[in-house]
Amino acid sequence: MTYQEAVQAVLIGIETAIEAVKDGYGLLGCGEMGIGNTTTSAAVLCALTGLEVENAAGKGAGLSEEAYKRKIEVIKTAIRINTPDSNDPIDVLAKVGGFDIAAMAGVYIGGAYMRTPIVADGFISMVAALVAARIAPMAVNFMFASHASYEQGYKYAAKELNLRPYLDLDMRLGEGSGCPVMFAVIDAACAMMKNMGTFKEAAINDDYVDKLKNNDSYTLRKL
Repeated sequence: MTYQEAVQAVLIGIETAIEAVKDGYGLLGCGEMGIGNTTTSAAVLCALTGLEVENAAGKGAGLSEEAYKRKIEVIKTAIRINTPDSNDPIDVLAKVGGFDIAAMAGVYIGGAYMRTPIVADGFISMVAALVAARIAPMAVNFMFASHASYEQGYKYAAKELNLRPYLDLDMRLGEGSGCPVMFAVIDAACAMMKNMGTFKEAAINDDYVDKLKNNDSYTLRKL
């Protein structure tokens, strides 16, 4: 895609998130639907971080060893020929990314602009989150990672964002499949924070807690 097309795709994502929040949604999720986009995602991840292609690319929806080797060569060739600028995430999107990644990156930015949390679901969504963070670093503060993707590049993207997935279900899918589960976890956490009784309300003496806070009373040391 052209540079301007990449910009437009990001802007569409931003507008989509803003409209969703204005429509009353207080929690958003990013998932994708497609074939071949683990290839573009791996290429974007490598272009942004310098990660070796062999560490970024997995077998996606399923590949033979021969096809997997071809996938790695395709990514290497795309990066070599197009020379994406690692300091310009829009340039990376335009040269080795896809419209889906660009639009999702915009959703993260739009959600952050509206101060609304967004769940990142799967490898492709996590790479899109990394793109968003490179454009607008503060957007990370509104991101929640759902499940740890089976794709090997996922852990590197998550590490770059300093995000830890809350679910480990050995899932190979993105496609928003982990979002409903993570939505329920977030709802439960909010309910506990909002409605759970305090020590004071339950008339429980919590003086001992102050003593624990002043020392490392939680770390187990090996004998």
